[in-house]
Amino acid sequence: MDGEHGLGATRFILNGAAVAVSAPAGERLSDTLRERLGARDVKIGCNAGDCGACSVLIDGQVVCSCLTPTHKAEGRRIETVGGLVASDPVAQALAGRFQDHGAAQCGFCTPGMVTASVALLREEPQPDEAAITRALGGVLCRCTGYRKIIDAVASVPAALAEADAPGHAGAAIRRLDGAQKLAGTEAFGDDVAPPGTLEILVIRSPFPRAAFAFGDLEAWRAGQDGIAAVLTAADVPGRNVFGVIPAFADQPAFAEGTARFRGEAVAAVVGTQATIRAFDPAGFPVTWTELPAVEVPATAEAPGAPLLHEGRAGNLMCKGFVACGDAGAALAAADVTVEGRFASGFVEHAYIEPEAGFAQVVDGRVEIHACTQAPVMDLESMEILLGMDRSRIRIVPTAVGGGFGSKLDISLQPYLALGALKTGRPVRMAYSRTESMQSTTKRHPSDIRLRLGATRDGILKGCDFRGTFNTGAYASWGPTVANRVPVHASGPYRIADYRAEARAIHTNCPPSGAFRGFGVPQAAIALESLLDELAAKLGIDPLELRLKNALTNGAPTVCGQVFPQGVGIRACLEALRPAWETERAAAAAFNRDTDGPLRRGVGLASGWYGCGNTSLPNPSTIKAGIRADGTIVLHQGAMDIGQGANTVITQLFATALGVPVASVTLIGPDTDLTPDAGKTSASRQTFVSGNAARLCGEALRAEVLRAANVSGAAALSVTAGAITVDDGASRHRLALDQLAADGDGFVLAASGHYDPPTKPLDANGQGEPYAQFGYAAQLVVAEVDTSLGTVCLKRIVAAHDVGLAVNPMLVEGQIQGGVAQGIGMALMEEYIPGRTENLHDYLIPTIGDVPPIEPIIIEEADAHGPFGAKGLGEHVLIPTAPAILNAISHAAGVRMTSVPVTPAKLAAALAGD
Repeated sequence: MDGEHGLGATRFILNGAAVAVSAPAGERLSDTLRERLGARDVKIGCNAGDCGACSVLIDGQVVCSCLTPTHKAEGRRIETVGGLVASDPVAQALAGRFQDHGAAQCGFCTPGMVTASVALLREEPQPDEAAITRALGGVLCRCTGYRKIIDAVASVPAALAEADAPGHAGAAIRRLDGAQKLAGTEAFGDDVAPPGTLEILVIRSPFPRAAFAFGDLEAWRAGQDGIAAVLTAADVPGRNVFGVIPAFADQPAFAEGTARFRGEAVAAVVGTQATIRAFDPAGFPVTWTELPAVEVPATAEAPGAPLLHEGRAGNLMCKGFVACGDAGAALAAADVTVEGRFASGFVEHAYIEPEAGFAQVVDGRVEIHACTQAPVMDLESMEILLGMDRSRIRIVPTAVGGGFGSKLDISLQPYLALGALKTGRPVRMAYSRTESMQSTTKRHPSDIRLRLGATRDGILKGCDFRGTFNTGAYASWGPTVANRVPVHASGPYRIADYRAEARAIHTNCPPSGAFRGFGVPQAAIALESLLDELAAKLGIDPLELRLKNALTNGAPTVCGQVFPQGVGIRACLEALRPAWETERAAAAAFNRDTDGPLRRGVGLASGWYGCGNTSLPNPSTIKAGIRADGTIVLHQGAMDIGQGANTVITQLFATALGVPVASVTLIGPDTDLTPDAGKTSASRQTFVSGNAARLCGEALRAEVLRAANVSGAAALSVTAGAITVDDGASRHRLALDQLAADGDGFVLAASGHYDPPTKPLDANGQGEPYAQFGYAAQLVVAEVDTSLGTVCLKRIVAAHDVGLAVNPMLVEGQIQGGVAQGIGMALMEEYIPGRTENLHDYLIPTIGDVPPIEPIIIEEADAHGPFGAKGLGEHVLIPTAPAILNAISHAAGVRMTSVPVTPAKLAAALAGD
């Protein structure tokens, strides 16, 4: 067989089968496996050997297939996760343990993790943690915090519910989508396009601010082989604007005349796969004129600064404000005050799956298949951009390889839709790692000034918070951050006299958007650092100071909101007491008895987070039905991005209906098939969609009992074609095939709708912004090398009030994963446009950076939560960075006020620079 460019076929054994494949010289093995041999279980996260998602075994050794030329596979034996889990006993046993521990969350890194683990287990059937860390050090995970993975590889026993248990709310059961993740069969954004699909490449600005002009695009296209179309703003049939908050929507799909940030799209090229993958953007007919840019708020607000958006008075986008009492007077009267200025930079989401998807036109309707956190929001945005009625648009979400907020905003969806519409052919697209990092949203950089006062006995007396946030070139979720931060900047404490203002400033940087916490983690760094300083001035133990001021049931928040129940912060803090007392004593002994530069410190911090939108409608709808054959179908539109929504929402529904989880068939998000469950953000899905699922289950149960002519308590048993209802006195058999089916094929159907009760905030931020808060407190043990400025984390204890742990295993996984992201924010992560646009310059925690994380689950039931449950996703990251900073201060005696605390920064502070 002759190959392309004169190469002969490369022959090797793939998962036990002999294959022969022709590939161009130098083609990556990852591309050959995925595109020529259909092995889509091999994932591509970086194409640079940084993330390890593409790991395969070649003759039993782990390699990054993205760094391996295909011709190097000649005559060798290649194993991918799909082949391993299908036939290898070691891999099959490991896959079972991954499911038992919830060690696969989004599942995108899982093929690399399993492959590397199998190689280890073949050599060391009972490895210790050090061996596991060495073996998996080259595979990155952004979801799990690695601890569940370590437990699975080490064969740590899992605390699961019994296999024949119903799996109702409160039970630790396996993820319902776990098997697909482990087998490599779950389809992510770049896995779903049919063969022969055209590809799209976006032309992006190389400058933070630049004017640009195109040459003769049609003439250029006509002279290029394999180019089917060129897309620009002129091809947008509707309004060339999108944004997650309609009143602030200001971002174009393609810039017009001026690009406002490095990486902004100005055009796109559609062509054959071979053409696009060989395409050099430098040859595209566009000329650039670099213009003066403003990249930090201080410059953007200086007199004469260029405006990001014409027609506005300046670059201030919006403000948020909360005030109660008289903060100035209280601070003036306080016995002790502390103050500080705290800074943080851009933080990249760094999900292992870059944005990807495909689109096609079917019967005059455009279908967009892509990774997203918010399918109905995508639909609404595309309706505006395409100038189409939404009935002509379908959003079919793929599996999502991590999101953490950034995949709430649309990214490649407009280019996919426009490409399919203009060419009339299916099109696909996958961002490169650099493209993803250049063009998608980031955590807001912050500049925070805070003053805090207290009485001599430690009662907080006045708080004044002023925060400036770099919101980048476009609004995205900037208004949400500006409004949420002042509500949360008090922390979960009673402060009668309070003033907080947050300002969001436009700059020529990538848009800042949603990232796990919406600005609250930045605010928590300031508050929790000053609480430790206040404790030191007062001579009060830091834990006792927090307990003295912690919110309680019946105490008003800074917004004047009163919760008569469910305030769990004191329980979280008290749960840390044993570790706090033990570790503080151990640190004192270590520092007393250890010579040399190592110093040990123990820090803690608290956090709270309001679940859902701030004082805005936040509804979710779930529907379900029973078919004549007895199949129970749940239409669940809440996106699962690794946090476990598919499993948790099904557990809540099954609990309310009164049937085992295993009897429920799940239909996932699809704007043609599932009602709007709202976006997966703001820790709202367990709370809001969980309530909708509960109400749906209760309504469907009522329909069953009505049809069976039974009232009151009863047990349901569903079999083929019938439901048996046992009310204790008698049993009633309901023959389902005797009932008429509706348009969905259901003989019995119901829906549930829930919108949390909130009240608008007045001019001073007084009102009821959230129906529930979740609470958290974390403790960190750290060792600081005072000669090098390095920080080694030894132990983290994380107490979290979740109301009800619907699935304790998933709760633990969320805690550990969020803590790991907090570690990154504290110690290593800072996105710098033009400098850290890949995963070897931008560092996220590896398996060796995350210490043991001990979750403590607190259950202070919430009156509004489904069976008492509260949201969790955001809360877990909020206390981590400040607890680390407090541990560093305790160890080394220096107060770090800027994150990340890199060795260079810490060494300079220790040297007094």
